[in-house]
Amino acid sequence: MLSVVAARYANALVDVVLAPNSGVDSAQVIAQLREVQALIDSSAELKSALLSPAVAPARKRAVIQSLTGSLGLLKPVLNFLYVVIDHRRTADFHAIVDGFEILLDERLGYVRADVSTAKELSDSQRANLEAQIAKLAGKKAKLKFSTDPTLVAGVVARVGSTVYDGSVRGQLEQLRTKLGR
Repeated sequence: MLSVVAARYANALVDVVLAPNSGVDSAQVIAQLREVQALIDSSAELKSALLSPAVAPARKRAVIQSLTGSLGLLKPVLNFLYVVIDHRRTADFHAIVDGFEILLDERLGYVRADVSTAKELSDSQRANLEAQIAKLAGKKAKLKFSTDPTLVAGVVARVGSTVYDGSVRGQLEQLRTKLGR
């Protein structure tokens, strides 16, 4: 569940990215936010400095600017980082980035689905499954794949609160329920 704070910041960034004539590629924004996230996560000292109220926001900005200079961050991404730092919301950065992706997908008309399979799928199988889920949901689909060897065979897809269970394990469970055992 997205916190109120994370949702507010994520919505603001979505507004900036999707503004007419923004000229910003949303996929590039996501990639850059994830790079910054990885950078922050890679150093306990950096994380402590960004979270510390004893370090002035101007100093935090300078540190972020020097560390991200080689990443070639888009101006809206850098400005957004500064806003997060200035408003002492660095602790919420992970949630904000996750919320940004979710809200961006919603506004662009995508449905997100978690798909578990018994084994790794080929690219054509993934594309076919994506098309099937998009057809079921009535929207374009973005799938997140994982493997679950306990499924034996088949697929389980979670789209929002709906679960589509096409696994052998699920079919065996249904059969057991019908037989009353």
